[in-house]
Amino acid sequence: MTIENHVYGDTKLLINGEWRDASDGATLPVFDPATGEAIGKVSKATKADLELAVSASAAGFEAWRAMSAYERSKIMRKAADILRARKEQIAFLMTREQGKPLNESLGEIGAASDLVEWFAEEGRRTYGQVIPGRSTNVSQTTIKLPVGPAAAFTPWNFPINQIVRKLSAALAAGCSIIVKAPEETPAAPAQLLQAFVDAGVPAGVVGLVFGVPAEISEFLIAHPVIRKISFTGSTPVGKQLASLAGLHMKRATMELGGHAPAIVLDDADVAKAVQVLSFSKFRNAGQVCVSPTRFLVQEKVFDRFLDGFVEAARAIKIGNGLGKDVTMGPLANERRIPALESLISDAVERGGRLATGGRRIGNKGNFFEATVLANVPIDARVMNEEPFGPLAIINPVKHLDAAIEEANRLPFGLASYAFTRSIENAQALATRVEAGMTTINHNGLSLPEVPFGGIKDSGYGNEGGSEAIDAYLVTKFISLT
Repeated sequence: MTIENHVYGDTKLLINGEWRDASDGATLPVFDPATGEAIGKVSKATKADLELAVSASAAGFEAWRAMSAYERSKIMRKAADILRARKEQIAFLMTREQGKPLNESLGEIGAASDLVEWFAEEGRRTYGQVIPGRSTNVSQTTIKLPVGPAAAFTPWNFPINQIVRKLSAALAAGCSIIVKAPEETPAAPAQLLQAFVDAGVPAGVVGLVFGVPAEISEFLIAHPVIRKISFTGSTPVGKQLASLAGLHMKRATMELGGHAPAIVLDDADVAKAVQVLSFSKFRNAGQVCVSPTRFLVQEKVFDRFLDGFVEAARAIKIGNGLGKDVTMGPLANERRIPALESLISDAVERGGRLATGGRRIGNKGNFFEATVLANVPIDARVMNEEPFGPLAIINPVKHLDAAIEEANRLPFGLASYAFTRSIENAQALATRVEAGMTTINHNGLSLPEVPFGGIKDSGYGNEGGSEAIDAYLVTKFISLT
């Protein structure tokens, strides 16, 4: 199907297996970040709608947990196949509402399909254990049981990827889940959940709501039916939701903000470092929680790395994500433009050098130049606040210890990157950089089978690998004689 055949429509709430309007008919507008025009509406849930969603989730949980892991796996694998079959349609919707290039949208859907498939199989391996008893007539075992209905809260930068990790882990464990997806990008998440409905997930097992984020989170987290929450978003909001979860003794997984260091030592393959890191930096216009932001480059190769990086930034083709050969789309939200302009202005005023970019492009749509700052002092705001945009800071460092000291200076600890040919240096980076993830000499993050999560102010818990399912399971001990 060609792009011309795709239409962006309105998005409703998914409650008890049915798509429905909000009970009071309220909606919110959805805008195309490349043009600024309103392209659709999304239903805005009331408390009555949320109560219906929770009741449906409770019933759905009982039906889903009663299915064997084998049957659940078959349904999830079917959902993955449906996603692949509909990838062109869903990618179009994602690009319209989020702005990323069409190829990136297609890649996100492909990765999501792989992730659903992987969790479908992993859900069949939630083993317990046999513990030798102290008497021959005592049997001691543990079994893994689903924790119960879950609630997920996700951001707009990866409309499907941020949901599918939570959704797949919950379903693989036998839990039902209500997703509070972003109001800015509702259509792609709706298509994701529709794939599971069409695959045969019982009514109520998956739900989708939109509305006022604070109202929805306060309602769902406090509700006694909800037993587990997972949130991806900013650190300040994450701390508030974690506090609320703690107040109600709810399990929580928090994937929060970062300010990822990228260390390039003088023994590194500089050309490869430029290629890998520039792509990682400007993917999704830098609106990525694991995007490298503080580039710490040893002095001997600093100029070569900076020149190469600036050249890569200037070669990026910026435009409407539906356009041919476009490699970076607009920012998803207009509010990010003044935020970036303020960070850049502050850095330059404090002595940093603007190597390239730094400006909004045109006055229609949220387009912003790929930007590189160099020699930025530590007290600049951008060295301490996550830029969350197409903005790289490249600073020289004298040696490995100085690079690690700067990498660990901030309270964040999500992703980190490094390039070196030395095994000794690689070992030091792997063990001493304070981050939940470190990838060395390539970008090896975000695969379905590997952990994905942070430490310190970047949150806790993992949303990848076998550990992701553990968050949705309880271990029960059984002693029998």
